[in-house]
Amino acid sequence: MSLFDFKQVDVFSTVALKGNPVAVVLNADGLSDEQMADFARWTNLSETTFVLKPQNPEADYRLRIFTTLRELPFAGHPTLGSCHAWLEAGGKPRGEEIIQECAVGLIRVRRNAGQLAFTAPPLLRTGPVDEALLQRVCQGLGIEPHAVQQARWVDNGPGWLTLLLADREQVLAIKPDYSQLHGLALGVVAPWSAERDGAEAQFEVRAFLAGDGMQEDPVTGSLNAGLAQWLIADGLAPQRYVASQGTALGRAGRVFIEQVGQDIWVGGAAVTCISGTLSL
Repeated sequence: MSLFDFKQVDVFSTVALKGNPVAVVLNADGLSDEQMADFARWTNLSETTFVLKPQNPEADYRLRIFTTLRELPFAGHPTLGSCHAWLEAGGKPRGEEIIQECAVGLIRVRRNAGQLAFTAPPLLRTGPVDEALLQRVCQGLGIEPHAVQQARWVDNGPGWLTLLLADREQVLAIKPDYSQLHGLALGVVAPWSAERDGAEAQFEVRAFLAGDGMQEDPVTGSLNAGLAQWLIADGLAPQRYVASQGTALGRAGRVFIEQVGQDIWVGGAAVTCISGTLSL
């Protein structure tokens, strides 16, 4: 039996329990693939991560990311939460930025004013959504097809299919029938009205993952990264904005988006809620 340092981190919130939790196992090189998958199922969080020695000489550490069902090549809030845990445990980056190695390649992470931010990875799939699939998605979400202003694939690993609606109230009113959405990773976004909703954020986002742990993800870095690449490129969002997510679940996630040159940075705060050891 071996002991591993363990942290549970709340991501995209400055206040504990209002963001999205990720379980992080540090110095996890001694764990097998089976043990990692078993532990991820046991935590029953949207993602559990394992920090390993890098294989790429340019990286500061390597990260493996598991849901309750599968391993992901990339995910956003686990990237920020794991980086936070690694730094808190004494990790020292080689340069000004932290370089994370994962299945999609090297991810740059920066520290800025008490937040961490990662660069959005290239999209693996883009473009419009097939009409038949869109009809199925609308039926499963309980929305009329005419309410969808645009639908796009913005897949950077988890498989995100996204819908743009007209306003925040429509997003928050969605009551999904998960039995019709199995196997899909769905994101829904709409702009805030400054007059009605305030100026704290500019977009409302929800993420639905039928059949995988918590079926609505509280706050989702990878989805917001893909959305930002689409919305900014098409002139539907400014180069800098804040997305609100988790409202429907009683959370208060805030995702900070900024385009700098060709890079889109996805950032937020992180708070450690649990520190201890894992015995396996």
